[in-house]
Amino acid sequence: MSSLRIDVVDPLDEDTLAGWHAVYAASRRHRDPETAMIFTLPELRVELLHPGPRHWNAGYVGTVDGTPVVSGFIDTPLLDNLTLAEIRIDTLPEHRGRGYGAAMLAHLEQVARERDRSVLTTMATWGFEAGQDGADSPEVGFLTEQGFSLSLVDIQHWLTLPLPEGRLEALAAEAAQHHPSYTLRSWVGPVPEELVGGWVELESTLMTEAPMGDLAWEAELADVSVRREAEAQLVRQGRTPYSTVALDAAGEVVAYTEVVATTHEPGKAYQWGTLVRPADRGHRLGLAVKVANVALIQRERPDLTQVVTWNAEVNAHMVRVNEQLGFRPVERLGEFQKRLG
Repeated sequence: MSSLRIDVVDPLDEDTLAGWHAVYAASRRHRDPETAMIFTLPELRVELLHPGPRHWNAGYVGTVDGTPVVSGFIDTPLLDNLTLAEIRIDTLPEHRGRGYGAAMLAHLEQVARERDRSVLTTMATWGFEAGQDGADSPEVGFLTEQGFSLSLVDIQHWLTLPLPEGRLEALAAEAAQHHPSYTLRSWVGPVPEELVGGWVELESTLMTEAPMGDLAWEAELADVSVRREAEAQLVRQGRTPYSTVALDAAGEVVAYTEVVATTHEPGKAYQWGTLVRPADRGHRLGLAVKVANVALIQRERPDLTQVVTWNAEVNAHMVRVNEQLGFRPVERLGEFQKRLG
């Protein structure tokens, strides 16, 4: 059998980039094409070309006799979480069981060590009906065999738009009774200048305030310039954010939610972060900002018909909020980590 060759992906090399992405996409679609979440080629090209100040990343393609059979990706934070490296490994379904995934993992582990990283994180998906641990999933089996442990289980939910007439109004009215001293503000695009400081302060705590199981994440650095670069990256990738915040009586940002749509996937948008400051919980602000944001999307983007979100299964409050809006569960996603020796 021919040996596997692993090379770094040059994002300016169209053929190599396309082969790398084709392996990744085919692997992700293999189990369930309908629920597979795949970053598009144009979005990943931009990510590799312009990683920004917060990340260093690289893609790797494994070939046999010149044919791509396995893809890899590694991302290492540069401003915080300096022990972590996030990885992705995907093998063409017809080439599995030949050691290519393990070889790519070994390569990525070496890259992580060279960058002084001691913890790898990655993800695997399985059908919602398959249970909480995904024990029968080949992807989960591979990660377990390679020394990864399951740290957190998320549920992928879908929301079909537009919502039935009157649902948003009823939910907004119900929530409003619990926060008369707070106000909501929604917009499309970058965070307004007068709000961005409060936004980044709150957003930076998402990884520590949201349920993270055993994952070794710390709070991110709060930096307005980094946020502005991230917004510029969204523009380069063809993505548009739709956002809502809750403000207290002093005008401080105490809750936020963000949904991002992309020109590369017509009709679909993705729920990103949602968080309420601990001191301001218990006022239905999580529900309020999400309701207002869906209303914003329906006004501004009637072409969008689906919102996709993920929530930690143990996050009963946010799962309940999503169920009130009409989200339905379709898949589970496991977040795994491995400590390098």
